Parts: sequence; C-alpha cells; structure tokens
Amino acid sequence: MRDAYHEELDSLSDKLVEMTRLVRSAMARAVTALLDADLRLSEEVISSDEHVNKIDTEIEETVFDLMARQQPVAGDLRTLITALRMSGDLERMGDLAVHIAKTARRRHPESAVPPELQATVLEMGQIAERMIAKTGSVIASQNVEMGLELDADDDQMDRLHRRLFDVLLSPQWKHGVEPAVDITLAGRYFERFADHAVHVAEDVVYLVTGQRPEEINDLP
Repeated sequence: MRDAYHEELDSLSDKLVEMTRLVRSAMARAVTALLDADLRLSEEVISSDEHVNKIDTEIEETVFDLMARQQPVAGDLRTLITALRMSGDLERMGDLAVHIAKTARRRHPESAVPPELQATVLEMGQIAERMIAKTGSVIASQNVEMGLELDADDDQMDRLHRRLFDVLLSPQWKHGVEPAVDITLAGRYFERFADHAVHVAEDVVYLVTGQRPEEINDLP
C-alpha cells in the first residue's frame, strides 16, 4: 500500500512536468500567432488548452484522494499542498497563452503588433519560453539553485514590459487606441506568465528546503 502511495505522489511531479511542456508549446505558438497573424496557430492554442485543464483536474483529484485516504503529514503533506498550488499556477499560465492567441485571432488578418514592437514582443516570448522550460526542470530535479534563478528572468520580463509602455506613451505612437490596448493587454499577459513561473519555482524551493526564497536570501 505504501509503495502504491508513493507512486501516486511521484506521478504528481510527472504530471506537473507534462503541464510545463504543454504550456511551453502553447506560449511558443501563441507568440508566433501574435507576430505573424497566424489564425491556424491561434485556434490550435485555444483548443489545446483543454488538455492542460484536464491534467490540472487530475492533479486536484489525486491530491484530495490521497489526503482523504492517507492523511499525510510533514513532508508528504507539503508535497500535496505544493503540487496543488503549482498546478493552479501552470493552469493559469496556459490561460495566459490562450489570451495571447485570442488577441492574435481578434486582429487577424492584421498583426496585433506594430513593426517597431515586434522585436520586443518576440524577446518577451523567448523569455517566457525559457522560464517555463526552466520551471519544468526545477520541478523534475528539485534544483533549488535553479529555482532561485527565476527571479532574475522575471526582472528581464519586467524590463521589457516597461519598454512597451515607453513606446506606447511616446509622442511618436501613430497606431491609435485599439493597437495600444492590444499591446497593453499582451504585455500584461507576458508579465503575469512570468510571475506564475516564479511562484512555481518558489513552491519547489519551499518543498525541498521548508523555506521561502526570501528567507534563504536573508541568510548570512
């Protein structure tokens, strides 16, 4: 019985890693759809989110079932609670990729991103992909040092987010209100995506060490 129990615990990590793979794919396709006004990719991202939601539901059901049957304590309880939190963050990351894809679909056949912002949005997408890939590695390896690196990646995303607003607020902006709204929302989706990646990494750090990153960073 205990072996089966620990196999179920291990399966939670596998499912979380699978969620990161699906979310990474969704974000990569959503960014391409946004920049290239690719309607087919937009629809693929939107429809494939159902798979992410399905795994999120499976994780939730497994966690509640194990808590009811096994009454876990200490480290096992921490594993279940953090799995539930991470699954929620990853599910929301999938939703954010969908929001980006819907922005691309809404503006089709035009690109939602003006030429002068294409490079910035592309870089934001690349950082988002890098962060979710690193998040998957952190979950699989429980590597605390790698988990702590996500904060620096998030700083890069915040810097690019500010750059978007610099362009939008510039007197040289000539594309009107609707494109400005699209870019504002897309920038927010990228920024929130990065925040959720950081949250997942922080939960892994807590799972392994019993401490939050800020507590570790404050150590002499």
